[in-house]
Amino acid sequence: MIRRLVALALLSIIVIGGSISTRMGHAASQETGTQDHNAWVAHVLEKIQTIKPGMTRKELLKVFTTEGGLSTGLHRTFISRDCPYFKIDVEFEAVGRPNRNKEGRVTLSEDSRDIILEVSRPYLQFSILD
Repeated sequence: MIRRLVALALLSIIVIGGSISTRMGHAASQETGTQDHNAWVAHVLEKIQTIKPGMTRKELLKVFTTEGGLSTGLHRTFISRDCPYFKIDVEFEAVGRPNRNKEGRVTLSEDSRDIILEVSRPYLQFSILD
């Protein structure tokens, strides 16, 4: 009888210990996953912060791509090539053409040589689909 109790107690300890070990392994796995995500976000933000006033549209388009929504040739929202939820708004100075057309409207045409005047802080937002 005592042998059975000892065996049952030992079996219980093994089962409970295994369960705790599995949970701890899962928690460690989640922590590693979180660290991986944090490192990836930091990497993307570092790339985003390379975009500065004075650069060209062509240089910007190596890190970003255009997003839908309202824009002109001199003001547009761009999304990160790494994740479309990372965004910036950019103001340009037209190169090789006037900023406004004959009617005084802001130009809709874009040129890879356009110069960045202002870059917003990066922000998160769901995609805008046209």
